[in-house]
Amino acid sequence: MHQQTRSTDLTFSHLGLFVSDLAAMTRFYREALQFTVTDEGDLGSVQLVFLSRDPAEHHQLVLASGRPADLTFNPVNQVSFRVPDLAQLRRFHARLIQAGAVDVALVTHGNAISIYCRDPEGYRLEIFMDTPWYCDQPLREPIDFARSDEELMAQAEAIARRFPKFMPRAEWQAQIAERMRADQAA
Repeated sequence: MHQQTRSTDLTFSHLGLFVSDLAAMTRFYREALQFTVTDEGDLGSVQLVFLSRDPAEHHQLVLASGRPADLTFNPVNQVSFRVPDLAQLRRFHARLIQAGAVDVALVTHGNAISIYCRDPEGYRLEIFMDTPWYCDQPLREPIDFARSDEELMAQAEAIARRFPKFMPRAEWQAQIAERMRADQAA
């Protein structure tokens, strides 16, 4: 008998990054993104630092020593973190600037408003909040954080509405849920 799986049967848990300067990277994630060190120690010759922002998760991020010095290409495209609203997005923007994040970009994807930056070892980070809309992806247009919350949301919505697949997020989620049910049944 085939048992249908639920989407909650497999959930993402954590990410591990090899780093060169464990202390600097730990400090950045603690100061800029307010992670807490939950454990640290050695596993053979590798030093590990476990960090989390959720007490239900022992770690959401693991920093591991041993990143090769001659690495010519970073295979990690980005590490993304969701916040619930513009107030938190603005708060983390200020923290990132204060912590010395580089290559900071403020953009909308129509379905999200995002901050992109680089951590001290060049990993690209995204801090984002969802908007109530869906639109065709990929989409990335600059936005102005000097605007009020209302103006920012209006700008993001106007950009999203330019695309033919624009719809409320709930409608898109229902369509994707149906597609996932079909994929998981196959």
